[in-house]
Amino acid sequence: MKYFAFYFFFCWQIIQPVAAQEPKLPLGLGSNDEPTLPAGLAPKKPLNGMRGEEPVLPSGLFKENELTLPKSSVVDGYAAKSLMRKLPFNLSGFWEMRGGTRVTNDSNERQTSIAETRLQLKLTKNIKNVLVNLTTDLIYDNVANSHAINLNAGRGFIDLREANLTFSPASFMDVKAGRQILTWGTGDLIFINDLFPKDWNALLIGRDEVYVKAPSDVLKTSLFSHWANLDITYTPKFDADRFIDGRRISYFSTNLNEIAGRNAVVRTDKPNDGELALRLYRNLGAYETAVYFYDGYWKSPGGISSTSGLALFPKLRVTGASIRGPLGRGIGNIEVGYYDSHEDKKGSDPFVNNSEFRVLAGYEQEIARNVTLGAQYYLEHMFDHKDYLLTLPPSFPERDKNRHLLTSRLTLLSHNQNVTWSLFSFYSPSDMDFYLRPKINYKINDRWITEFGGNIFGGDKNHTFFNQSQNNSNIYLSIRYGF
Repeated sequence: MKYFAFYFFFCWQIIQPVAAQEPKLPLGLGSNDEPTLPAGLAPKKPLNGMRGEEPVLPSGLFKENELTLPKSSVVDGYAAKSLMRKLPFNLSGFWEMRGGTRVTNDSNERQTSIAETRLQLKLTKNIKNVLVNLTTDLIYDNVANSHAINLNAGRGFIDLREANLTFSPASFMDVKAGRQILTWGTGDLIFINDLFPKDWNALLIGRDEVYVKAPSDVLKTSLFSHWANLDITYTPKFDADRFIDGRRISYFSTNLNEIAGRNAVVRTDKPNDGELALRLYRNLGAYETAVYFYDGYWKSPGGISSTSGLALFPKLRVTGASIRGPLGRGIGNIEVGYYDSHEDKKGSDPFVNNSEFRVLAGYEQEIARNVTLGAQYYLEHMFDHKDYLLTLPPSFPERDKNRHLLTSRLTLLSHNQNVTWSLFSFYSPSDMDFYLRPKINYKINDRWITEFGGNIFGGDKNHTFFNQSQNNSNIYLSIRYGF
């Protein structure tokens, strides 16, 4: 709770000058002749100009409510729509079955990579000036050893995706309180300044890509003005990633110096303190710009206790910035972040992550009719690398000073855009490993969608980021009914 008083004091200091007097616009930018904003940045309230929508998300990172399928035709959906009109709230969702198998043998995991069915129910209702939102997934998971509910870890037969209230106490302010899914930054499946929890298991076993984003229990305040918008998020209790711990996906264990899985499930010691994240953003012409600040902890384990052997989440502070907008015939983006690892300032503790500088540059363009290509370059630069090497235990694998990563996303739409062919690839020239995500998505009609895909890993060394998952290579098939 140490950020609680600071949080509201900071909001009050921001609100006072904004509420007192709106800043004057430069000559030529009066209320009657404001320039047209780019797509996704149109004001929510054109009359006062105080509020703007969040920037358009990169490809592959759609918001949770975009997961539902288009409403069906009158022929096959009349009865369902008539029933929904009688409900005292808005109801939507989907039912899905998804199954997959490993294509290689893994002695530490089940051969079945995914075998589950889920029913998602999304309820929304306006009560006076408050929007109530509840999104719950009911799941039967045949791969899990236990069905006990753990909402933060995403285990059990219930996954509570959203449970929040949204209201506007002033014309320049929105408040969203409760469980929600947040996305910041410009990367496509690469996250620098997005320090909200991710579900890496969901990505690697073949769940829908939207499930890479895990929910957070957050108080979010958004302040809007003519010159910039400010998001302030406060998480009362640390929300970690749903990281790879061996229950579903095998990994390289530094303790055992080999690939491990259910035989060595990662045990952690999580902090109970809160997290604070800020984003100041605005558009400069056609370009979306933002600066970020985060004060919390490494979201996935970033250290090991030398006494207990438990995985730790060391203290972390991140500052960064991003810009995204037109470049040539496509869209370009650049994002940077400085990861200040507070518990290893000098880089001399081999059991805690060193500080890092991270940078991402991306570009996306339609290269032919219904064919889109996106590419990214990503760099992780470790500070104090020499001190890290001097104190590294002999059995621990050595990390490179610079880790380079290249990605590409190729998407083809065919059959009247009802079939989507996609290949997302990761390749690290420094680690000499790769990860491929091919998939075919077929929209049968307005309600039914089926998908076939895979997750393929490879490389030279067992301990590298992608090749440690070489035994997790899998293929999967899904069918979904939306309503």
